[in-house]
This record gives sequence, structure tokens and C-alpha cells, in this order.
Amino acid sequence: MFKRISVIAIAISIGAVSLFAQGAQLRALTAGQKYKIKGVVVSKENDTTFIVRDTVGVDTKVVIGSNASVKNNSLFGGEKYPVSAIVRGLNLEAEGVGDASGSLAASKIRFDKSNLATAQSIDARVSPAEERLTAAEQNAQRVSGQIDELMAISNAAKGGAKAAQDTADAAVAGVNATNKRITDLDDYVVQSTATVNFKVGSAVLSAEGKASLDQVAATAVTLKGYVIEVTGFASAEGDARKNKALSERRAQAVKDYLIETHNIPLRRMSTSYGYGELQAVADNTTPEGRAQNRRVEVKLMVSRGINQNVEVKASNSNDQ
Repeated sequence: MFKRISVIAIAISIGAVSLFAQGAQLRALTAGQKYKIKGVVVSKENDTTFIVRDTVGVDTKVVIGSNASVKNNSLFGGEKYPVSAIVRGLNLEAEGVGDASGSLAASKIRFDKSNLATAQSIDARVSPAEERLTAAEQNAQRVSGQIDELMAISNAAKGGAKAAQDTADAAVAGVNATNKRITDLDDYVVQSTATVNFKVGSAVLSAEGKASLDQVAATAVTLKGYVIEVTGFASAEGDARKNKALSERRAQAVKDYLIETHNIPLRRMSTSYGYGELQAVADNTTPEGRAQNRRVEVKLMVSRGINQNVEVKASNSNDQ
């Protein structure tokens, strides 16, 4: 689900990353010299050309060759991907040599599969909103031109300059309000939260956990433009890799319950994720703290563009 969302972190939106990319320093590479660039994709010219920003805020233009190796990082060799899979917001590592234009002619691209899924999920929601916003801006320019023409006619015919200006201001205000509403369509805010806790080594929902999820589902069906984000966690007991897998099973158990029991549409479920022992909310050295860390966090988020007024609420369910 969301990682801004989780998204709602990465998220929060690729549109904001694109605006931030403007005016950054662009590195000029030496032709023929080998380079390894690490950073996040902040903009794309086309499927084979994009801009990568490193941790110090310097941009590098990357051009992928026809024989380039594009894979995810994996202990088993990694899966191959088409160059079109690379989207804004993806953290990656590019290797290659500088070309005559100062760009990196990349022969090797590597990235984490989970990071790619998150970036693609966010891009899939943001890109349509950006297209709608561009169309609205173009329409606003046309309306503005029509308003100017009507003002001139009104002033010449009636001498009513003030009345025409008031009318124009009202029309422009209406266009601006519409533009903001479109912009807010992909601005998601948390409407309510719930925490479902689990027993040691278990990914089975308790009665209390199900009751908490029932409340989330009951609230969701009353809203328009909602998305549910599910993230799983584990306490720091045992092997870290097994705990990460356990946290993913816990998140999937919650997701399955909402879909199968309450018929929550798949389009309303953001990409779920298991953080394992990361992001503990309590002390892992005490039994009480570990019990709090064996959890799944559920966030019910709504589009600010569709839901103008939302009340943030929280509910919790805990097992021993």
C-alpha cells in the first residue's frame, strides 16, 4: 500500500519532486571516464533519458544504451526490466561512461524491487492528476482571454468598468478554485488509524483485531476517494530476515481480511509492506515493548480534493 504512502512517504508526491528538480545543478561528466551514480530519478525526458539527483543535490543526465542491463538487486541474479519500468521517485544505481554531451551513457542499472513497486504505485496515481491539472490550466488561460474580451466590450458599451472587473474577478476566482480542487485530488490525508497487534511468531488475526478492522471498513464505505494503507512490523526477537517475512505475512493477513470479509475493492488498497524489526514504537528489551512492536498499522486516507473536511480519529486493538 501507501508507503507520502508510505508511501504517504515517499509520499508524498512525484509532482512535488518534479517541481523541486527545477533549477538544480547539472553535472557535466568527462567523456570516456567511468562513473557510478547513486540517487533518485527526479524527471524523465523519455524512456531512455532521465535525471538522477544524488545525496548532495547534484543532478546527472543518464542515457540508457540499447544493450544496457536493467535489473533489480537480488541474491539470485535479479530480474530483468524494460527501460520503460524506470519512473520518477525510483532510487537506483547507474554505471557507465561519460559521453560527448556530458551525460552518463549507462550500461548497467540496479535498484531494489520494493522501491520500484512503491515508485510505480505513486507515479500511477500522480501522472493522471498532473495531466488533468495541465488541461485545467490551459482551460483557465482560454477563459481568462474570454473574460478580457468581455470586459472591453462591456466598458465600451456601458462604461461599466467596475461591474465588468467584478465579474471578471469572480470568474477567475472560480477557475482558480477548480484548479486547486484538481491539484488536491492526489493529496491524501489520514482520516483514521488503527493498530492490530499479534502474538509471538503469529500472523493470525485475533477477535479484537478483526473488530478493529471491521470498524475501519465500516468507515471506509461512507467515504469517497479513500485508500487504505497497511504496514506490518515485528519485535526484535529471533532472526531479522524471518521477522521481516513475518511482518509481511501480518500485513497480508490484514489486507486479505479487508478484501475477503468486507469486499474492499483492490483499487482502494495501497501497496502493503512489511518493515520487520524497523520502526519500533516501544522498547524491544521488555515484554511489554515487544508486544507493542508486534503490530500492523492501518491508515484510512482520503483525497483532499474530494473530501474537503475530514476528522482524524484513531482506534487500537491489542493482543497479549
